[in-house]
Amino acid sequence: MQIAMIGLGKMGANMCRRLTAAGHDVIGFDIDETSRKNLEAYSIKTASDMEEMVAYLKPPRVVWVMVPAGTPTDETVSQLYNLLESGDIVIDGGNSNYKTAFTYTDRLAAKQIGFIDAGTSGGVWGLQNGYCLMVGGNEATVKIAEPLFLSLAPEGGYAHVGPVGAGHFVKMVHNGIEYGLMQAYAEGFELMSAAKEFDLDLHQIASIWRYGSVVRSWLLELTEIALRADSNFDEIEGFVVDSGEGRWTVEEAIERGVPLEVISLSLYRRFSTQHDGQKAFSNKMLAALRNQFGGHSMEFLKDPNNR
Repeated sequence: MQIAMIGLGKMGANMCRRLTAAGHDVIGFDIDETSRKNLEAYSIKTASDMEEMVAYLKPPRVVWVMVPAGTPTDETVSQLYNLLESGDIVIDGGNSNYKTAFTYTDRLAAKQIGFIDAGTSGGVWGLQNGYCLMVGGNEATVKIAEPLFLSLAPEGGYAHVGPVGAGHFVKMVHNGIEYGLMQAYAEGFELMSAAKEFDLDLHQIASIWRYGSVVRSWLLELTEIALRADSNFDEIEGFVVDSGEGRWTVEEAIERGVPLEVISLSLYRRFSTQHDGQKAFSNKMLAALRNQFGGHSMEFLKDPNNR
């Protein structure tokens, strides 16, 4: 089927490539010309503006928005409201707060344009491994776009989790859990790094834990990559940015009276890295893991020997 992708960054461009490989007719758009040219190198059509992008699609049109949450997504949805028609569908695949889904749905419904919120996980590895998709929306609307979800996700990695808002809500909680898992790995490896009397090979331990261990996971696989000899792990500055989803998860827990001790403490730990403790082993591990799964930038110590 036809699909337009707005936002050709680390995830949007790779999603275009995966959809094209699955036989879909994809057109991409990004305000950055370099991003458009990078996608064109894979023989995927791009548009120079949204008007050209919409004109290329045959009704009913499906447009996937993959830009940063907040103002960029707000402005993009507003532009699409003016360009699309009754029966068309807008999918927000970014890390938007789930409450914005209600606003977008109401706004677009004035022209009978459908809306789907698609929580998307997979990071820079999604092109190869597929994207886990947590989709919220009206059942009939989701069914129209479902061939796209099935092509993007690995087998068993897609679900229509509920009505509008449910997709981003589930993704928010997913990212909150991710905070806790990352923190647990980081602290455990820090403790082992402190046991100097054993001279433990942390890369070796991460490698064997991937097979048969009850703590094995994709995050552990990324830990093994981060600890390889050529990873420059010792030079990483332990400055860890917290994304909106972690904060929103804790805020929701407070509003609903749900105890979230581990996730809350993991969020506060990220705050602490932004002020002090940037040389701590566990903070370096958090920074390295964010880089591994999401391609998030890392900062490096100006003097690696000053540890």
